[in-house]
Amino acid sequence: MPELGKFLVILGAVIIILGLLLWGGVGTGWLGRLPGDIRIERGNSAFYFPIVTCIIISIVLSLIFSLFRR
Repeated sequence: MPELGKFLVILGAVIIILGLLLWGGVGTGWLGRLPGDIRIERGNSAFYFPIVTCIIISIVLSLIFSLFRR
C-alpha cells in the first residue's frame, strides 16, 4: 500500500506542475494547434478536436508512468 500512496503523491505533484505551467501560458502557442488537429468553423458554430495533441500527451504520460514502474 505504501507504493500506491507514493504514486498518488507524485501523480498529484505532476498534475499541479503541469496545471501551473499551462495556466502561466507555457505551451499555449503550440498546444492544441498541431497539424492533424481537427478544427471546423462554420457560421456561429465551431467544432474542435485536438486528436494529435491527445496522442502526444498520451505518449508522454505513458513514458513518464513507465519510468515510475521501474
